[in-house]
Formats: sequence, C-alpha cells, structure tokens
Amino acid sequence: MKKDTKAIFAGLKAPSLWASLRELMHPREIECLQVEVTSCCPGKCTYCPHTTRAEVWKSRHMQPETFAALYPIMKKATRVHLQGWGEPFLNPWFMDFVGLARRAECAVSTTTCGLRMDEELAERLVNSGVDIIAFSLVGTDEESNAARAGVPFSKVEEAVRLLQAARKKHNAVHLELHLAYLMLASNVEALRGLPKLMEDWGIHAVVVSTMDYIPSPEMEHEAFAPHEREKIEAAREVLETVGAEIRAAGRDFYASLPAPEPAPCCRERAHRTLYADASGEISPCVYLNVPMEAEQPRRTVFGQVNETDATAIWDIPEYQAFRKAVETADPPSACVSCAKRFEAPCAEK
Repeated sequence: MKKDTKAIFAGLKAPSLWASLRELMHPREIECLQVEVTSCCPGKCTYCPHTTRAEVWKSRHMQPETFAALYPIMKKATRVHLQGWGEPFLNPWFMDFVGLARRAECAVSTTTCGLRMDEELAERLVNSGVDIIAFSLVGTDEESNAARAGVPFSKVEEAVRLLQAARKKHNAVHLELHLAYLMLASNVEALRGLPKLMEDWGIHAVVVSTMDYIPSPEMEHEAFAPHEREKIEAAREVLETVGAEIRAAGRDFYASLPAPEPAPCCRERAHRTLYADASGEISPCVYLNVPMEAEQPRRTVFGQVNETDATAIWDIPEYQAFRKAVETADPPSACVSCAKRFEAPCAEK
C-alpha cells in the first residue's frame, strides 16, 4: 500500500527568504547529497556486485519517512543526486522525493538504466524540475553494451527518445540528458562510436569512468590499475581522440584514467559530499557502504538518520576528522586503496 507522502512531508518548510538570499553570498556547505533511493535493480550487469554477490545483496527501497529525515541536510546541500546501487525509478515514491528535494531548493539529478521509462514517466520527469538525467552505458551499440545484461541497448535508446520527445513538447530547456559511460578495458574501441551516438540521441554531456569498484577477482582485468601504464596510455589515445570530436560538436566530455601516484585529495570530493543509503545510513561515499550482508573491511558509516538528526551526524567530530583527512596525502585507512585517489582527468587533445 502506497504511503501518504503529503502527510509524511507536511511541516517540512522551504528555506526562508533570508536563508535563500544569504546563499547568494555564502554557498551551501555540501556540494552534493547522494541518496540511494533503492538498491533494487532489474539488470544483471556483469561488473556489478548486485550480480556477482547476489546471494548476499540487500534489495530495498528507501521509505518516505527516511527521505523526510534527510530534509535538514538537504537544506545544506546544493544538489541531491537520487541514485545509489539500484535503479531509482523502481522506487514508487521517486517523484515525491524529487518534489521534496526541490522544496529544499536543491538541484536534482539521477542516473538510470532506462528500463522503466514510458511516456507518462517522461512527462512527469520533464515537469518535475529535475535538471540532469544520465543514462548508464558500457557500449555504443547492442553488441558492445552486452555487459549490461538484462538492459538491452535498444531499450536505452527508446527511453532517451521518449524523454527527448517530452522535452521538445514542453520546451524543457532546463533538463539535460547525459551518459554515464563505464569504459571496460576489453571494450575501449567501442568509445569511438560515442560522438555519433551523442549526436543521434541529442545528449548534452558524457562522463567516461573506469571500474572503481571491482566486484570479483574475475573482473580485475576490466579495470585499469595505476601500474598498467601501457594499457592506460592505449585507452588515453582513444579517449583524447573521441573527446576532441565531442567537444568540437559543442558537447561536454569528461574522462579520467589512473595516474601512477595517488593525488593528495579525494576525487569524489568526500569533504563536501555525503551518501545516504536506502536504510538511512550516512557514509562519506557510495563505495564505503555497499548494500550486502557480508563483511566489508572498508565499510564506513557515521550514523543513521532515523535515529539521529542528519545535520548532527554531519557535524560529529569523527566525521569532521574524516573529511579533513581525505583532503590530505594521508587519508583515512578506508580510502588508502581507493581507485578515486589515483584518478586524473584526461587532458584535451
């Protein structure tokens, strides 16, 4: 039975006019609050722990009461990104969550596999105030995207076209469509199809990432380790060529590859961002709280919003110390081996 979110969210007031004016001079403290609205997913992607660790995976939707408990921290955040380890549009309260985040005067974005898209959802998204919707890919056609098992490339294309039709109908220039593209080491050449794909689909920007979380030893060959310089430089040549073509067409392109040595900071900017999982647990980032009933040596949780005020969790000394440490060359132990520490942007060609 669907819960009455109007009643649950009642009393959660928008920031005052004075607070809104003050933010013009003093930006909000948190750049992005990432919220795992669900850990459920219809996909069987070969590189995801949802597939490789299915026997211990915790599939659950965030409840409206939990999302409401995040409201105080939303008012300290510039953006709310509604996606974690699952397909966000599966959560029956997704659109209600968008509305509450917008009430907090946050920009709102999400990342989707595209399987749930239909005309009704496209219309609602266009009219919701969401400003970025990213579609996940690992290839630029059906064959090269095969690692996203259960998520046919054709369905992603259909989802994009439905959303573009709704954008055009409502002249929704505020909404950008992006690609969240995972470059697997065995599939680098598929990137060469990105410029044409972005042109055909009307995509505004693409972020190309590598496998930051290795879900099983069998997938290690698909990642790029910092010492694999020949492998990395071969991928760099493709990225730079593709990136130059995309930028020349007036579209945005972002990509990174591992550097030989770690940077003295967190590329995920964990000192200005935080992650709330579907149960309401607060962690520095999505990599430090994977929804599994299994031992996770790196798991880092600072509090539970259903038990403690979200802003109080953000301000506890232990969390403050963590944020301070991730900005240095001597990060917390949970972050020492993180691939994000080695990540370096690819320069324009």
